Amino acid sequence: MTLKNALNLFESLKSETTDKSETKVYEKFIYDLTALQHREFSNDEIQALEMELDHLNSHPDNRKKFFKKELSKFETYLKDTFSLTSKGYYTNLSVSLGMLFGVVFGVLIDERFEKSLGISFGICMGLFIGAYIGRRRDAQAKAAGNIL
Repeated sequence: MTLKNALNLFESLKSETTDKSETKVYEKFIYDLTALQHREFSNDEIQALEMELDHLNSHPDNRKKFFKKELSKFETYLKDTFSLTSKGYYTNLSVSLGMLFGVVFGVLIDERFEKSLGISFGICMGLFIGAYIGRRRDAQAKAAGNIL
């Protein structure tokens, strides 16, 4: 399936549905495919993309679940193959990991000093440090041209 055909498919699916969450999945696909159309790819890369999009030809009973899973697979494929990420990818990842490690740090503070603010302090610090690191990584990816 070509990029143009996939774009037309998602435009038609978007116009058919009334479910907001399903519409968001289609809009994300449309955004990604439109961004890919404006990039320069070699013929081999275009063929690889089209082969990846061939999975979208089937129309299952639960379209929302199917296309949400396919969107996740497609974005992983773009990240692994072409190092392309969506806007805010590294920020979201770093904030989540920062909060996770912040909880662990907070529990250690609670056990060591017997204070009840350790967990909340750890989460806040993890959030801020994760956001800082993620923003820097997103800025580096944007400067390298690896953001869709």
